[in-house]
Amino acid sequence: MNLSYIILIPLIPFAVFLLLGIFNKKIKPSISGYIGVLGLTTSAILSFYTAYKYFFEVGKVDGVYQILVEKTTWMNFTDTLSIDMGILIDPISVMMLVVVSIVSLMVHIYSRGYMKGDDGYTKFFAFLSLFSFSMFGLVLATNLFQIYIFWELVGVSSYLLIGYYYKKPSAVSAAKKAFIVTRFADLGFLIGILIIGYYTGTYDFETLNNPEGSAILNWASTSFMGLSVLTWALILIFIGGAGKSAMFPLHIWLPDAMEGPTPVSALIHAATMVVAGVYLVARLFPMFYFVEHGFVLNIVAYVGAFSALFAAIIAITQTDIKRVLAFSTMSQIGYMMLALGVSGYDGHHGVGYMASMFHLFTHAMFKALLFLGAGSVIHAVHSNYLKDMGGLRKYMPITNITFLVAALAISGVPPFSGFFSKDEILVAAFEHNRLIYYVGVLVAGLTAFYIFRIYFGIFWGKDKTYQHKPKESPLSMTVPLLFLALMSIFGGFIPFSEFITPDKIGFESQIDYPLAAIAVTVGLIGVFLAWIFYKKENSLSDTYAKAFGPFYKWASDKFYLDEIYLFVTKKILIKRISAPIAKFDKKYVDGTMEGIGNKTVSASEKIKGMQSGKVQDYAFAFIAGVVVIALVFIYLWK
Repeated sequence: MNLSYIILIPLIPFAVFLLLGIFNKKIKPSISGYIGVLGLTTSAILSFYTAYKYFFEVGKVDGVYQILVEKTTWMNFTDTLSIDMGILIDPISVMMLVVVSIVSLMVHIYSRGYMKGDDGYTKFFAFLSLFSFSMFGLVLATNLFQIYIFWELVGVSSYLLIGYYYKKPSAVSAAKKAFIVTRFADLGFLIGILIIGYYTGTYDFETLNNPEGSAILNWASTSFMGLSVLTWALILIFIGGAGKSAMFPLHIWLPDAMEGPTPVSALIHAATMVVAGVYLVARLFPMFYFVEHGFVLNIVAYVGAFSALFAAIIAITQTDIKRVLAFSTMSQIGYMMLALGVSGYDGHHGVGYMASMFHLFTHAMFKALLFLGAGSVIHAVHSNYLKDMGGLRKYMPITNITFLVAALAISGVPPFSGFFSKDEILVAAFEHNRLIYYVGVLVAGLTAFYIFRIYFGIFWGKDKTYQHKPKESPLSMTVPLLFLALMSIFGGFIPFSEFITPDKIGFESQIDYPLAAIAVTVGLIGVFLAWIFYKKENSLSDTYAKAFGPFYKWASDKFYLDEIYLFVTKKILIKRISAPIAKFDKKYVDGTMEGIGNKTVSASEKIKGMQSGKVQDYAFAFIAGVVVIALVFIYLWK
């Protein structure tokens, strides 16, 4: 398979970014939208072509999917350690190409209508293209250092997009918060990379992930504090992934990221930035599985399960529909992480890995649909809050139907896509860890409840008195909704187990009907409860909120995690630690240097007074000095 054309997939959006960025003032806004869409369309076509060629023509040899690499050496450190730049094609990278292409293209098309009339229209499409370039580069990376470069580019471009409304203080604050929190996590990622490079002599994914390679076989050769050094490295790498994927306790940036335009929320939360952490763990899965007998995978599983439950509880209490969807994203990413954590490696034992990637794919479609549907609603009523919505099904029939499809998909109702991927996750959890399975089932019920809570609140409930009569979004916004709705309906029928497995050997996956029945029943109970509480306006929700008392208040305030972080940073790190150090630095370090400088100046002033400008005085001084030196010399000679 010729891989040379694949480099065009990330380079085309990068070229669009440069074009729109450099000629921002000269290109008409309407033209810039078409340029952005055309660029992503081309990348999407190339991604689909790559997927077809790989999965159906050249990728499988003797029943095993091959890793295809084309790279060039960028930096040499030792005979074995180098940093390469190139492209890596295997099942998960090809799958991610398709996912990023679809969601990015839909967001580009949608943005043409949503951002129409915005002063920074051209700049916005430039930022979108930069983000797409960064994600394409990340999924095609051949080694840890290359993925880290694009990992940071994703962080930079997300900062630009979240803070797009730079005149809005809350947007600026949200962008800085996302940047700082993810940078903190990325420090762990970088340290982990350096440790792996030092102890294995390579950053290359092919070498690191080889079960028969030296990196995995010699994982116990060096230990630190009771664990192997490679185990510590993988923990640090997971911290980097947890930060990017908004896992507890590094999730605090995610809700605030809703300050960006709604298409940005869809792009970041559906298939790109937040799933980068899941992709990172999946990319290094053989190391996670074999090193220390899967010790780090247990951490991944429990962090994922807790994050899924924690976020689902908070989502129930939120009144801003974008924040509900943000916590929903955190919860679903937790689902993906726990699936990786309970996965085996060979054959059907790798169902967790397959299920995680399957859910990543289906989630990208229905979550993008939910966000873009929410954007259409916000575009119509000019508010993010449920209290300002109701009865919109009459005014926005397409948005209503497509949002319902996405709600049914995320709730795991058959035959929608979320049912199939969620069922596989619960099967993997049931086989490997019953506690995590029970958490997964509970989260499934909570998910159905909170998503139909906002569905009924937006499209049913009591009709509101709107200042301007709401109307359906333009064609540029509804076409992406319809396409993503189709993907949310039929995406679950893709036989993922034949394409994406940890050992790259497909297996036949079947629905576990008893477990599926339990999950579906719990999901339908969640839908039914939401129907009782929110389909028609009543006081039941308020009554039960009061019944839960302080717990409901804690959940609505996100369990005060933001306040705790602020207290730790401001009161302890800044006031108690940084401030005294700064005071010592200013008073003693700076004071010492300033004192030396001042004394030097004063001494210079005194010496300067000895300069009279008369030759006679200089001659006298010279002769006197010679005489003194001569006398000292004669005295010492004696």
